[in-house]
Amino acid sequence: MDANRIKDNVRQHYAITAEAGGCGCGPCCAEPSTLVRLEDIGEAASSIPAEADLGLSCGTPTRSAGLRPGETVLDLGSGAGVDVFLAAQEVGLEGRVIGVDLTPQMVERARRLAVEKGYANVEFRLGDIEAMPVEDSSVGVILSNCVLNLVPDKDRAFAEMYRVLKPGGRFVVSDIVSRGEVPDSIRKDLTLWAGCLAGAIDQEAYISALRRAGFGEIEVIESRAYGTSDNDGYAFFSVTLRGWKR
Repeated sequence: MDANRIKDNVRQHYAITAEAGGCGCGPCCAEPSTLVRLEDIGEAASSIPAEADLGLSCGTPTRSAGLRPGETVLDLGSGAGVDVFLAAQEVGLEGRVIGVDLTPQMVERARRLAVEKGYANVEFRLGDIEAMPVEDSSVGVILSNCVLNLVPDKDRAFAEMYRVLKPGGRFVVSDIVSRGEVPDSIRKDLTLWAGCLAGAIDQEAYISALRRAGFGEIEVIESRAYGTSDNDGYAFFSVTLRGWKR
């Protein structure tokens, strides 16, 4: 399927979500009886703008990132800013958190919230994860939450991650992956691309692609079924992965 068509559809879908609230990659995209809520930021929810959490997450990467005061963090597909605002609390005013998102309406929403709530250590940039508006070797930590599955060219996205990380930097990403042979009817469905299923690749292929990009010490921190078990030989999972730039 044409990559530009996929991106245009994803952008349109999340523009509507940004303006009206609602579903993206979160569990509300499918029948409530088949999916469970995959993220729970717990008490931290009360410390960030409520409008930043649109229910689009499939994990809690900030919880596993071990963020430290003074670090520079990049959030890929930052949406309305939920993980950026969470990370901003961890790195403090001496640190910095940059969010990059493909959808102008999401970036506008996140910027408005940052101003309204007085976040001085965050920045939101409009950009494509396959060609990020971020300098080489400029960030210490990369986060991403249920977004990389939306990117048509995973190899290019992972290469960009490697480019912008400092030597010894790390990533923690939560994402949807597949196991088993996913039928073409799903792979070619634009609605399911925006819903985080059609672009989800096999977990081992995902990890192999990260290794090809140069990352090492890749580990699966968490894995949870996304939906009920499937009788057709395939299934989707939410995983949280961590790795390091050599």
